[in-house]
Amino acid sequence: MNETARMLLQRIDEASFAVDDIVLYLDTHPDDLNALNYYHYVAQMRREAMDAYQAQFGPLQTDGVESDSSWTWLTDRWPWEGEM
Repeated sequence: MNETARMLLQRIDEASFAVDDIVLYLDTHPDDLNALNYYHYVAQMRREAMDAYQAQFGPLQTDGVESDSSWTWLTDRWPWEGEM
């Protein structure tokens, strides 16, 4: 896997962890506006990292398939299969 792909996957992992963590907090503190703002911030970071990865290396999840002419999920290499 090249360095750009590795860097983007790390950014996705970090943002995903932050999203999961703040969601757990918000489940017990739903009125904390600072936490809600942080959730929106890290969720946007995750979306941007996912979009950047998928634009260069293909979809990470099935909802990232954007082709209208064929189901490319089965034909593209998946991130865990090695070199992109």
